[in-house]
Amino acid sequence: MLSTDSRYKAYIDILKEELVPAMGCTEPIAIAFAAAKARSVLGSMPDRVEISVSGNIIKNVKSVIVPNTGGLKGIEAAAAAGITVGESDKVLEVLANVSEADKPKIKEFMKSVPIIVRPSSAVEVIFDIDITLHAGSDFARLRIKDYHTNVVLIQRNGETLFESPEIELSSQGLTDRGLLTIKDIVDFADTVELDDVRDVLERQIEYNTAIANEGIRGRWGANVGRVLLDVYGYDVKIRAKAMAAAGSDARMSGCEMPVIIVSGSGNQGMAASLPVIVYAREYDVGEDKLLRALCVSNLVTIHQKTWIGRLSAFCGAVNAGCGSGAGIAYLLGGGYDIVAHTLVNALAIVSGIVCDGAKPSCAAKIASAVDAGILGYQMYVRGMEFQGGDGIISTGVEATIANVGRLGKDGMRETDREILKIMLQNGNSN
Repeated sequence: MLSTDSRYKAYIDILKEELVPAMGCTEPIAIAFAAAKARSVLGSMPDRVEISVSGNIIKNVKSVIVPNTGGLKGIEAAAAAGITVGESDKVLEVLANVSEADKPKIKEFMKSVPIIVRPSSAVEVIFDIDITLHAGSDFARLRIKDYHTNVVLIQRNGETLFESPEIELSSQGLTDRGLLTIKDIVDFADTVELDDVRDVLERQIEYNTAIANEGIRGRWGANVGRVLLDVYGYDVKIRAKAMAAAGSDARMSGCEMPVIIVSGSGNQGMAASLPVIVYAREYDVGEDKLLRALCVSNLVTIHQKTWIGRLSAFCGAVNAGCGSGAGIAYLLGGGYDIVAHTLVNALAIVSGIVCDGAKPSCAAKIASAVDAGILGYQMYVRGMEFQGGDGIISTGVEATIANVGRLGKDGMRETDREILKIMLQNGNSN
């Protein structure tokens, strides 16, 4: 792909837009960001808080620890943290600079200020956070829609300070993801001037490796990464799964270290990158080849998620684990055919995993998805593959991606509603 090709700049822009730092699970952090920004608009501490959120936000905030809160979970905790100690200019690192001395302020606020949480009335909107802060007769309202940092409305005392029209994501400052294809992704990875992507990819390697190592060392979540190593040993296939799982172990349990996200998700960011990093170190392919392989794994993950959307009943770790399989295939010398067939094989194996919210079991789902990615590659290099017409698999990788996207976005809508009902019936585990 020539650097003068419009797709070349678009692919670089997509990587820069998607591979950004976040501390903590991105849905509660988006609530904290919204709350902190609304607090700055209000100009004083609120005496009442009202929050309206879509079902998928409820699902992904319910069971995950909000970092730098002293182990608190839930929408109320995320909002209180943003209001009392958040820094809105830090965006998805809004809680990164909270001190130990500041943490008690969060619980004090939750005890003294009513925080009312309601399901969003915009039932058709998958990603919706609408927060209003009251201070006497003054109030500030802020709404985030479609993705984690997309502020579409800011009001103070009924006066609209900012409003974004209802337009496609490609017109909201985001590069058109519809330009992505597997063939072009491989072409881009082959030809990209590495200095154009080096900073963003090296930061991904640094941040995600650091939190994965912490997940292996510490006792975070269900310790899935550690269990994999203890039971199955240190073969590269096991380490690839274990590192990705360990990063999730730590992140889902409140580890106060940043990750580089992909498609709005830290778990997907780690699943798309860490297995490729592990394989690159094992086979000593050099940093340049690793960076090119990360271009493949990240962009393949983003391409799949574009069809599904940010949140769904379809587990995003599937896309990222299969994306890492594609990246590993490329890293080990595969071209377009091997990358494409690896992805199709992997999707045939794990496309039935559902998302039932952010929590420790995400680590195990990541391990399963990475395993499918690796198996998909090993199958194809041995002359084995799943054929078009096998279940949801079609002839051609793009058709298969479209089928999986249709399954995740449209076919699983009722599944998503039932998952949320079950989770709410189960109540809090605390």
